[in-house]
Order: sequence, then C-alpha cells, then structure tokens
Amino acid sequence: MSVGSTETILLDRRDGVVTVTLNRPERKNAANGQMWQELLEAFAEVAHERRDRVLVVTGAGGAFCSGADIADPSGVSGDPADPHLVRMRFLGEVMLALHELPKPTIAKIGGIAAGAGLSLALQCDLTVASHSARFSEIFSRRGLSVDGGSSWSLPRLVGLHRAKELAYFADILSAEEAADIGLVNRVVPDAELDTFVYNWADRLAAGPPLALSMTKRLLNNGSLVTMAQALEDEATSQTVNFFTADTAEAMRAFAEKREPRFEGR
Repeated sequence: MSVGSTETILLDRRDGVVTVTLNRPERKNAANGQMWQELLEAFAEVAHERRDRVLVVTGAGGAFCSGADIADPSGVSGDPADPHLVRMRFLGEVMLALHELPKPTIAKIGGIAAGAGLSLALQCDLTVASHSARFSEIFSRRGLSVDGGSSWSLPRLVGLHRAKELAYFADILSAEEAADIGLVNRVVPDAELDTFVYNWADRLAAGPPLALSMTKRLLNNGSLVTMAQALEDEATSQTVNFFTADTAEAMRAFAEKREPRFEGR
C-alpha cells in the first residue's frame, strides 16, 4: 500500500483501488481553489496509471463535501485575479476529468453532499451513501444557478421535472429520499459504508479493465447518439475486445471452471 497526500486531499492506493479523500474537515470539506487544482491533478494521475483500476472519492471527518468554499478569496481556480468565467470553466475541467476518467468511479458519501459537492458525487459512475448522508442542490439558497455539471447529470439521473424541483427549492434530502429518486445507487448503515463500498471496488478492480472502460464510455455516450450510432459503437468496441488477452483469459477461465485473472491487455 502506498499513501500520498497534499494539503487538501489524501491519496491512498491498495490493490488497484485508489481512494481520494477530500481533507478539509474543519470546513465540511468545502472545496477551495487549491482543492480543485489538486483533484484535477489526482484524476489525471489515476487516469494514466495502469495499475489504478478503480477510483473511490470520499470526504474526511463525517462529510462528503459541503460545496465550493465561498469564503475562499482564491475562488475555484486558486488564482484570486482570475475573472469569474475563467474560474467556472476551471471547475468544469475538474468535473469533466472525473466524468470521463476511463475507469470505474465510486462516490462514498457520508454526511453532507451539497452544491458543487453534490455535483462532484454525481460525476462518479456509482454512488453509495450512509444512512446519515444528506443531499442538496443548495445553489438557489445562495442566489446562484446550478454548476459543476448538475444541469447535465441531474436530469439524466432523476428526470427533468424532478431535477427542477431539486434545483428550485434546494431542499435537503435524506439518503433514503435520494435513493428513492435515483440520485444514489445504494444506502447502507453508517457502520457498513466502508465495507460495502470497498467490496464493490475490489470486485471492479478484479474485473476486465479494458472492457469496463469501453462499457463506461458506451453508457456515458448512449443518450447522446442515435440507436444506429450506439449499435455501431458497440460493434467497434466488442470487436476490439475479441482480440484482447483479457477476453482470451476469460474464455479459458470459463472452460477451466475458475475465476479469470485480468491484466488489462
């Protein structure tokens, strides 16, 4: 196991599973400019490190992320001289890097996930919440419109009318309410959150990296293309899979009645 950290995030690697922990617990992990920059660097590193197979994003100190730190004078980009549009575009870079990261990602949510913090969670492929987790599109309470990709991701998860309800009223949802509308995949007891999430992460880390990466891309793009294009994309991806060592290993393992050992090639 190797553990690395910066001033605002902790980075832990274990058996192909990387955990990025937002680490400003005194601010409920509100993200300042430095944190956004360090998250972008961490996502890029995980995307390119072949040994990293799964990313878990979580928060320290009983919160996921309470949103952007509006008290931070450096804003989103970390540079107090940046105009607001540049800052917001930088936030978009961070969210897009997580959304497009070519490996499975899981948000492990305990405590509050609000505003840009909720946007961050929604860019993950899977979301698991503890019973004590709370969720809010808090923006309108601060006189703001949604950001961090919520205008794109929220309607796709819960439907347009429900997304407008969440964004207009900025109510705080319980974990169970979030699960009922499709905002999170699973809700588990607080004491079981780690066990559940890392069971999923370990299963994904043992899976076929290339096939999972292609599956993620296909599903992310599926609603953006015609069915004809989706079928063509599936055909192209599956043709690539047929010639990988991992597919050959899966076929051998099936014939030998054992679990396959995937190497990502």
